[in-house]
Amino acid sequence: MSVLDLLHDSSWTSYSYCMVVHRDSIIEATVMFRLSRLRSFPSIFRNLTGITMTVFDQLLQELRPAFAAQRRRRLDRPNRQRAFGGGDTFDLEADDQFLLTIFWLRHYPTQEVLGYLFGVSDSTAKRAIDRCLPLLHAAGKDTMRLPDPGRGRRKDLSTLLKDTPAVAVLIDTFEQPVQRPKRRQKRFYSGKKKRHTLKSQVAVDEETGAIVDVADSVPGPMADLKVLKRSQLLKRLPAGVGGVGDLAYVGMADLHPQGLGSAPRRKPRGQPRPLADRRYNKAFSRRRIRVEHSIGRLRRFQALSHTDRHFRKGHTARVRAVAGLVNRMLDHKKAA
Repeated sequence: MSVLDLLHDSSWTSYSYCMVVHRDSIIEATVMFRLSRLRSFPSIFRNLTGITMTVFDQLLQELRPAFAAQRRRRLDRPNRQRAFGGGDTFDLEADDQFLLTIFWLRHYPTQEVLGYLFGVSDSTAKRAIDRCLPLLHAAGKDTMRLPDPGRGRRKDLSTLLKDTPAVAVLIDTFEQPVQRPKRRQKRFYSGKKKRHTLKSQVAVDEETGAIVDVADSVPGPMADLKVLKRSQLLKRLPAGVGGVGDLAYVGMADLHPQGLGSAPRRKPRGQPRPLADRRYNKAFSRRRIRVEHSIGRLRRFQALSHTDRHFRKGHTARVRAVAGLVNRMLDHKKAA
């Protein structure tokens, strides 16, 4: 169910707060989303946020102390003019601010629409995002764990893939369209996408599909192998863990301290592709399909799919925040 369908759903009549103001023949109606109301509709909550109520409650248990500490630092800052506790109260409780931020990541509405749906001003919605996104970013990084190279995790690879690393992270990138920059436009123009983009590198645990690393966002035209080199990911992997990438990562073994890196085989120039290479690449694609699935889960959050309205500001934080939500959902499904 989409957000627009939700607004017109008659089952929400008793759970929607409507304020009608008649001024110069203008009628304004505000529908407020609140966690207390959404708890009665777990399926709608999941459609709105991309996570279950159980995962959200577990996330709140971790974020509430950090949110309270952040508020204390903000109110106790030396240059604050009012005494502690002075000033206007915030229109949203802490839990609803996190709900607003995750809903924003999932559907990426404008701040005016976001404020309308939550019954607050657009500036209040922006402040809620500014407060909660850094905490979700940090929580997302905490869910990222590089694979354990222990024997219990080693895969029995087919004969075709015997020369590839037995334990590896799957690496790939995705590009997100951005608004045309005012300066240095050529630097961000991707010939592949035919528009200006930002590129994000993602590394995934081959066994679980969990996201174990998200590199800093870079201009879209930058080569994938160069992004990998700048991220220093292969040098940060535990001993015995390698990297697996697509054709854009040919030569990645040279970046690994132990040479544990593999990519598909390129077609010989001016010659047909050998049958052995076709079989190898097919087996290789089966092995790295998890990273494609994980990127698909990330891009279901519209903040990583629609044209980015914030350009480079906070792009890496948004990707890592969404990665944390995806990892928590995978853990929840695994435990179920």
